[in-house]
Amino acid sequence: MSKGSVVLAYSGGLDTSCILLWLKEQGYEVIAYLANIGQDEDFDAARKKAEKLGAEKVFIEDLRSEFVQEFIWPALQANAVYEDRYLLGTSIARPCIARRQVQIARREGAQYVSHGATGKGNDQIRFELTCYALYPQVQAPWSMDANLMHISYESGILENPKNHAPPDLYQMTKNPEDSPNEPDVLEIHFAKGVPVKVRHVKEGTCKETPLEIFCYLNEIGGKHGVGRIDIVENRFIGMKSRGIYETPGGTILLHAHLDIETFTMDREVRKIKQSLGIKFSEFIYNGFWYSPECDFVRHCIDKSQESVEGCVQLSVFKGQVYILGRESPKSLYNEELVSMDVQGDYDPCDASGFIRINAVRLREHNRLQGAAQKKL
Repeated sequence: MSKGSVVLAYSGGLDTSCILLWLKEQGYEVIAYLANIGQDEDFDAARKKAEKLGAEKVFIEDLRSEFVQEFIWPALQANAVYEDRYLLGTSIARPCIARRQVQIARREGAQYVSHGATGKGNDQIRFELTCYALYPQVQAPWSMDANLMHISYESGILENPKNHAPPDLYQMTKNPEDSPNEPDVLEIHFAKGVPVKVRHVKEGTCKETPLEIFCYLNEIGGKHGVGRIDIVENRFIGMKSRGIYETPGGTILLHAHLDIETFTMDREVRKIKQSLGIKFSEFIYNGFWYSPECDFVRHCIDKSQESVEGCVQLSVFKGQVYILGRESPKSLYNEELVSMDVQGDYDPCDASGFIRINAVRLREHNRLQGAAQKKL
């Protein structure tokens, strides 16, 4: 007698194949679900393998467009970077994958969901928090290392943090030393903080849909070895782990977005937005995408992006992204105001009072510390 049906987030790899067999042996009807989020995968082979192992049904879901528009773009608007370096490629994919897993479970009337995430990692938290948020009746969710945004590597030889990554480890990016000797110059156009068009200046190639834009930037960035990092990060469960990541397209977009945002956003608003971006990064990393606090921060970030519009020109070359110029109809940059040759509305005499007012606090601080009498 069947114990019920379970939707297994299946990759075709060893872990989830073993789980599929084990679930069958335990008396469950297994529905295998494969998410296409841009990883290099033979989905037909994975389908045949799941069917051979006894899956009752196999669903292969193309989530690439919604992954870019509904998950990567909000992270880009926030300049979301965990612990100053990690662009959250794995973390941001989990709520996207788990959401469709929940949708399939609801549609198929499954009582359970299953995943193959390690008990020592963050993915178990990211998957299961999403499931509890979106389908609280379901019981217990898996881990995948590659997607449209990036590839991550960990474990094995990499667990010793002093070991160098093998040269043949990297799959998305060339070694910068072996990359082309000519840069690719691109124009990236933004509206409300998200890229709406990419144009190759020399070739004239244009990409305008979210999926096309991201795939094209992955191609350009990968060719030039952009987006490699090797870090030790703090997992949500309390331990440190070493991860190596390749995020070529995401790295190009982060540079461009930071530039156009600074060009168009008020200074004090941007300070607040930066602090919200740090919180948003933590929510993504720790699996709280579907939490009320994350919803609140996301709405605030959306508001901050209303005037983030314009074009950034940049060069991609030998592992680096170089900003070349920018323009925007909503720029707060006033060339006449900042010119050393034109006075404009700015009176240099006003600076004296401004400086004296700002010095009051410093004088009082040093008076209290007794520093005013000390020899400098």
